Amino acid sequence: MQTIKAAVCRAFGDPLVIEDIQIAPPQTGEVEVTLDAVAICHSDISYASGAWGGFLPAVYGHEAAGVITAVGPAVGGFAIGDPVVVTLIRACGSCPSCAGGNPTICETPYDTVKGPLRTADGGPLEQAMACGAFAEKVVVSHRQIVKIPSDMPKDVASLLSCGVITGVGAAVNAAGLRPGQDVVVIGAGGVGLNAIQGARIAGARRIVAVDMTEDKLDIAAEFGATHGVLATSKSPWKDAYKALGGRGADAVLITVGAIPAYDQAPRYLGPGGKAVMIGMPHSGDQSSYEPVILAALGQGLIGSKMGDVVIQRDIPWMIDLYEQGRLKLDELISGRWSLSQINEAIADTKTGSAKRNVIMFDKA
Repeated sequence: MQTIKAAVCRAFGDPLVIEDIQIAPPQTGEVEVTLDAVAICHSDISYASGAWGGFLPAVYGHEAAGVITAVGPAVGGFAIGDPVVVTLIRACGSCPSCAGGNPTICETPYDTVKGPLRTADGGPLEQAMACGAFAEKVVVSHRQIVKIPSDMPKDVASLLSCGVITGVGAAVNAAGLRPGQDVVVIGAGGVGLNAIQGARIAGARRIVAVDMTEDKLDIAAEFGATHGVLATSKSPWKDAYKALGGRGADAVLITVGAIPAYDQAPRYLGPGGKAVMIGMPHSGDQSSYEPVILAALGQGLIGSKMGDVVIQRDIPWMIDLYEQGRLKLDELISGRWSLSQINEAIADTKTGSAKRNVIMFDKA
C-alpha cells in the first residue's frame, strides 16, 4: 500500500477534507495512474451533496488524465510512462451489454468499497464511480483508460474523460443526428456546450441553445449554437419553434438534471423527434408528460449514459478533431486550482458560471 493525498468526503454536504489515504498496487487487469489533472463534474458535486446516496467516506472525481506508473498482470497494450485519460467506464468486455457494443451500461458489478482505497488507518473508503480521482493516484481497470498524445496538455485531455464524451456522444451516438436535422440543447453548461459541438460536428442544420442567462447563450454561440432561447421566457419552446422555422426539433438534448427541463423537453419536439435524457436529477425526482402526444406523433424518450461511447473508438476520434481545430477543448476550461483549493473550485462550479474547473496536481 502507498500513502497519497486525496480530497475525502466524510459527510454529505460538508467540505471535502484533504488527508492521507492508502492505495493498493494494481491487480490483474489494472493499472496505476499518477494524475496531473482532474476536472470537477456536476456529478461529483451531486454525489458529495448526498443527491444519490452512497457509502462514506468516499473519494469522488472521475474526469482525469495522467501517466501510468505501475501495471498489473494481464494488461496488454499499456506500459509505464504512457500518458492516458482515465474514465469511470469500468467495462468487463463480455457481459451482454459490453458484447453488444454498449460498455457504458456494463452489467458486471464492481464493489467500489472493496476497491484499492483505504483510509490512513486501514478502514473502508469508497472509490467512487470506480475511479476516485480527487487523489494524487488512481488504480483502475485498463479498460477505463485511453492513450493520448504525449504533447497533449493533461488539463485539456482530462475533459475527454466525461464532459466531452458525454455531450458529443449524446448528439452523435444516442441521438444519431444526421446532416440537416434540427436540434435543441437544454442547458449550456459543460456538457451542454459539448452537445452543441456534437450537433455541429454531426452536421445539424439549426442548433438552438436554451439556458437561463444571456451570457451562457453567448458562449453557446461560440461553440456552434445557431440560435439562443432564454429558458426564463413564458413559453421558451415557442421561441425555439420560431428559430426552427415553425417546426419542432428532430432531437432535444437535455443536459441538465432539472425537473422543469425534463417536463418541458417534449414540447420542443417535432413529429418523429426524440428527447435524449443526459442530465442526472436527484434520486426520487420525477417528471411528467402526456404519453398520448408522444404516441400520436411517433416521438420518443431515451436515456444516454456517458454519450453511449466506446472510449477506445470515440476518444481517439475526438482527439483528432481537437488537433484539427474542429473540437474546442481549451476554451472549456474556466479555471485551474490546486488540490488544496478543491472546495473553492467546487463552490465556483456551483455558481453555474464555470464551464469546467480543473484541479492541477502540480499547482501549489
